[in-house]
Amino acid sequence: MTTTADVDPLVARMRPFGTTIFAEMSALAVRTGAVNLGQGFPDTDGPPEMLAAAAEALRSGQNQYPPGPGIPALRAAVAAHQRRFWGLEYDPDGEVVVTAGATEAVAAAILALCEPGDEVLCFEPYYDSYAASIALAGAVRRPVTLRPATGGRYAFDPDALRATFGPRTRLALLNSPHNPTGKVFTPAELTLIAELCQEHDAYAVTDEVYEHLVFTDASAPHLPLATLPGMRERTLRISSAGKTFSCTGWKVGWASGPARLVSALLRVKQFLTFVNAAPLQPAAAVALGLPDEYFAGLRAGMQARRDQLVEGLNDAGFDVLAPEGTYFVTADVTPLGGRDGVAFCRSLPQRCGVVAVPTQVFYDDAEAGRRLVRFAFCKRPEVLTEAVTRLRRLAVG
Repeated sequence: MTTTADVDPLVARMRPFGTTIFAEMSALAVRTGAVNLGQGFPDTDGPPEMLAAAAEALRSGQNQYPPGPGIPALRAAVAAHQRRFWGLEYDPDGEVVVTAGATEAVAAAILALCEPGDEVLCFEPYYDSYAASIALAGAVRRPVTLRPATGGRYAFDPDALRATFGPRTRLALLNSPHNPTGKVFTPAELTLIAELCQEHDAYAVTDEVYEHLVFTDASAPHLPLATLPGMRERTLRISSAGKTFSCTGWKVGWASGPARLVSALLRVKQFLTFVNAAPLQPAAAVALGLPDEYFAGLRAGMQARRDQLVEGLNDAGFDVLAPEGTYFVTADVTPLGGRDGVAFCRSLPQRCGVVAVPTQVFYDDAEAGRRLVRFAFCKRPEVLTEAVTRLRRLAVG
């Protein structure tokens, strides 16, 4: 007789989600002493003004529960930042909520808006938490595949997108600039998404954590979906301090949107983390108000690192898909004899002392990404120099 002691206690909908590929590859880097270009976190701290504000908040007694929606100063800073850069108007009292990073914001949005059986459109490859959040809600994932296209950019089939929308579509989940491909969705692509959301009366949840990391040679600048006609009132726009201010461990994010959608998200969020990061919230508020030079410098520095890694990957023999934004570059391993990205990444530390992440784990259609791998370039130039030196061994090995 089978008892509870004999079976996996995890609910069936979550069993497909084991240890994340990031944990596996980071552990492999530690075990082998490899340069870790797998997990996307910077190896430098954020702006000194932000760090000083956090230290002052810790010392001045801001260590108890903050208000449920987030401290007023941070909500006001989020609203001011979105007005300043994107021309979006949000009321900090009711249309902005602070979350435990963008990951919680996405999860809370999906849990708040989706009933079991509702369909969620997303673009694959997708950040792995998206699939897990959809599963937790009992919703159904409906992916549209991004494929390498002319000029080394990623694109999707508009007809495939149209076919994915249907009577059960509850929301479209969009990440732009896109992890892991580095794609920046164009105005024409965003317009089609907006039209389909309105035609099918679907919500949109947009993950825009890389909003300030769009490079000068991108095919289009970053354009929030919420700025398009008819979309503000049906869009939850999500971002965070982690990527823009190099503080991924702080887990300070936010969501903005019409009050009824923000209220729905908050009513779920309060039972996930309740509140978070009290002394870090005033520091994030300071960071959001930094001058334009900071944001331009962040982009320029990351673009230089991208170029450094892309050149090294090309020299090593990869077929490189140069990104338009984010921290990441994807590359096809076929020219190096690779047939499977997972096997390639597991062998790479022994072959040359570098860790990458296989992107096929971010697809439902694993074959579409089987030979693609992702490298992170949000590292110090000297770290990238060492990684490139090691990767070039592949070309002569």
